Amino acid sequence: MIVADALVEADCEGISSHGVMLVPLYVERIRAGSVSLAAAGTIVSDRGAAVVIDAGNALGQLTARQAVDLLVARAPRYGFAAAAIRNAFHFGTAGRWARALAERGLIGVVMSNTRPLMPAPGGAERVVGNNPLAIAMPSAGGCPVVFDMATSASAMGKIRLADAAGQKIPDDWATDAQGRPTTDPAEAIKGMLLPAAGPKGFGLAFMIDLFCGGLSSGAVGDAVRPLYGNPAEPYGCAHFFLAISIEHFRDLPGFSAQVAQLAERVRNSARAPGTSRLYSPGDPARLAKEANAEACPVAAEVALKLEDIGAGLGLSGAGVFRYRDNKGDADA
Repeated sequence: MIVADALVEADCEGISSHGVMLVPLYVERIRAGSVSLAAAGTIVSDRGAAVVIDAGNALGQLTARQAVDLLVARAPRYGFAAAAIRNAFHFGTAGRWARALAERGLIGVVMSNTRPLMPAPGGAERVVGNNPLAIAMPSAGGCPVVFDMATSASAMGKIRLADAAGQKIPDDWATDAQGRPTTDPAEAIKGMLLPAAGPKGFGLAFMIDLFCGGLSSGAVGDAVRPLYGNPAEPYGCAHFFLAISIEHFRDLPGFSAQVAQLAERVRNSARAPGTSRLYSPGDPARLAKEANAEACPVAAEVALKLEDIGAGLGLSGAGVFRYRDNKGDADA
């Protein structure tokens, strides 16, 4: 249920790229042997506040939960606790795991590396991934404030959507294979993503790669393989989790109140002409999840694919999906 809950939650938060559309990929890799069915990784180094886990290619959501549970138990004792995970697999959204730490009264920082997708500024070769970073803080009222970002200017998924629709893309999203900025999504797919904020985004991605792969003695750079590559070849990414005990610095209620006050200050600040609403970090995902409280939104083609996979695995439940398209509701 840990994996299923994480995938469904991503769809409910409007982050479909990390939702149930990944099930076919997960199943394919499990069948090909590059993803293990182990329920947890192996702790290979334990220094109290610092732990290294070898995931053994287990599903990333399972080893992420393992890391969160370890840090929740240890950060209050030491003030800080960190876990680096090597030989890991995709764990969904980084924000989910940072929020899990914040829900236990800790500041949560979560990172992951990916296969190279971005060049150095001015470069023409993929050298670092669009490595995600999430930070979550407890907030008065019970809903943590969560910041979750990839370090590229745009996701490859958006570029693929533009290509399918025959649309141009902004010239600061990607380059062609020679490193020249392009507005042609087809050339961008063959080329490279550009980092968010230029050298700042690149530098952040570079450091995240080393936090994850370096501290875990795992893969960095090209040693991380394509997620959608050979399903028999382990992905081999790495993760880094950090938990900070607020109560080693000050009172938790006072800190949480300040977080909530600043978030509300942002929401109520002056708006530029034409802007109807302002958001604090994490608001769009939280509001989407609230709006989807009764049902998980899944694209029709994803629902049909899940039905096919379920039938192939001998699972019951055909026809349980309902989807909405431009013609209205229909059975999936």
